[in-house]
Amino acid sequence: MKNLIINTLSAAVCITVAGCSTSGTTVSNFSTIREYTLRNKSGMEVRVSNYGATITSIVVPDRVGNMADVALGYNMAEGYINAVDRPYFGSVIGRYSGTIADGKFQLDGKQFQLPVNKSGNHENGGSMGFDKVVWQSRVYGNSIEFKYLSKDLEEGYQGNLSVKVIYTLYADNTLQIEYYAETDKATPVNLSNRTYINLAGEGNGTILSHELMINSEAFTPVNEKRVPTGEIRSVKGTPFDFRIPKPIGRDIGNEDEQLLLVDGYDQNWVLSKGEGGVTLAASIYEPGSGRTLQVSTMEPGLRFYSGNGLDGRLKGKSGKRYSLNGGFCLEPRHFPDSPNHSQFPTTILRPGEQFKSISVYKFGVK
Repeated sequence: MKNLIINTLSAAVCITVAGCSTSGTTVSNFSTIREYTLRNKSGMEVRVSNYGATITSIVVPDRVGNMADVALGYNMAEGYINAVDRPYFGSVIGRYSGTIADGKFQLDGKQFQLPVNKSGNHENGGSMGFDKVVWQSRVYGNSIEFKYLSKDLEEGYQGNLSVKVIYTLYADNTLQIEYYAETDKATPVNLSNRTYINLAGEGNGTILSHELMINSEAFTPVNEKRVPTGEIRSVKGTPFDFRIPKPIGRDIGNEDEQLLLVDGYDQNWVLSKGEGGVTLAASIYEPGSGRTLQVSTMEPGLRFYSGNGLDGRLKGKSGKRYSLNGGFCLEPRHFPDSPNHSQFPTTILRPGEQFKSISVYKFGVK
């Protein structure tokens, strides 16, 4: 796959675009699948595809300047189109990131039934969520903008939902993701990006030695169907307390019911927010390479996932297989199953309103 430079920018970032070979693979709303590259003067590089508005690569330096791709994913478009067990590597998740119990919720007195997966719940937007569509794309400045119109009753959701996602790379190795949405009928909206990261480099062992801090004093426990019970529980005295940085692997093997239910960490943390705007959600450090990542967001919640579903079947870009705990996700979003829990922050978007969310990923070293 060859890149063709289409623009060199004054903001210390250049953008390239390439077609992605699909070897005859068809996509339901097929148009050309492209991969765009954002690159700054320090050498950081982020690649994003218009299929699923998916981050396919993040190349950043370690403490001595060695560059490595830290985002898990595939080399070819087929990997994303035909993904086994659908890990959602790097994709935008919508209309609703996370679970909706039994695929059911009530809105303005009307009962809705969404399609469910093998767990019996509706997950991550359904069988044709936002990760499985080709988005319209536009390059400007140091940004790439993606747009998608989710039509009325797509995957059971009412309303024509117009969605825009903007990726911007800055000279200080910060990647910003902006989400916008508008609708003509009331509908749940919970947008996020699910990039799996290993700061040692994709395919380079596990993330259990990464030292994680989450700016949260509480989390939302789940039941045996992996759906929130509605409780907001303190992290104090539990394996879910990351207020002081600790290695991910320190408590992951504890005989805690919530860890056992999801085979590790895959919970929603209630973020300790400031006075509004973008505030720090989490930070993480990989001692071997010295790479760091800070995640800030406008969202009230953060999903931390420790790669419990990776089992060695998936072969990544480097040719290495992704083993158990081979990557983590830090996914800012609203809470799972919010339409069924009035005590959770609302996810209902109504006509005349605009959904807006910004999340910032700042890479560094120490």
